Amino acid sequence: MDKYKDLKTIANNMRINIIKMLSRAQSGHPGGSLSACEILATLYFKEMNIDPKNPHWEDRDRFVLSKGHGAPVLYAALAEKGYFSKEELKSLRKIDSMLQGHPDMKGTPGVDMTTGSLGQGLSAVNGMALAGKVDKKDYRVYALIGDGEVQEGIIWEAAMFAAHHKLDNITVFLDHNGLQIDGFNKDVMDIEPIDDKFKSFGWHVINIDGHSFEEIIKAIDEAKLTKGKPTMIIAKTIKGKGVSFMENQAGWHGKAPSEEETRKALDELGGGIID
Repeated sequence: MDKYKDLKTIANNMRINIIKMLSRAQSGHPGGSLSACEILATLYFKEMNIDPKNPHWEDRDRFVLSKGHGAPVLYAALAEKGYFSKEELKSLRKIDSMLQGHPDMKGTPGVDMTTGSLGQGLSAVNGMALAGKVDKKDYRVYALIGDGEVQEGIIWEAAMFAAHHKLDNITVFLDHNGLQIDGFNKDVMDIEPIDDKFKSFGWHVINIDGHSFEEIIKAIDEAKLTKGKPTMIIAKTIKGKGVSFMENQAGWHGKAPSEEETRKALDELGGGIID
């Protein structure tokens, strides 16, 4: 028996809805959305203490999608969890839709922080985590950042802050798929050795396979046991995961699939057709 069967089904459903959303909208970012499905499926369906019926519950765990262009994966998770109807996914990037190209905390139930300008999400995470410490709350703050994003100076300012204030209620995932809009990280601006960098900034660092539920869950458990330091989980992932012709292709960072490509992707995912 596969003990992760339910999570695998959820992650696959999220991938199907990501493809459908982007196909309808004919714009958006598939590559870095598809790479993070296992991470968000684990957080929203196993780990985080949240209530879709009460999205502003003060004691909830928080999640910040710092790489805000990956909004489709967040919307897919929120819809799957029941924060809003899956019918809303059809309105991605439409005028007056609650689902814009980047997350909006004022417009979308379940979004804890508006993001889009790369790097700024981690600073918001610090504020949430520090507030939790000051208020003596036991909620945790989770975040997802991207490879290209860690080239931003603000990430490292936030990293220093979190370590200095011993914000051990922070767990950040790096979606380490090795690619960004202009190509491979190593060609644009090499970020390696990324684990040593975060360690030197005072973080507890864990390296995992970002598509393994077992490793994701184990890393989260380790982060919760780590005291006095924030935790960075470097999750090795595949950009475009689950759709063969999108995998490891920088060109799929921010391009929507055509009708034919959509059919091919949905065939691979077992997702039928767009209704």
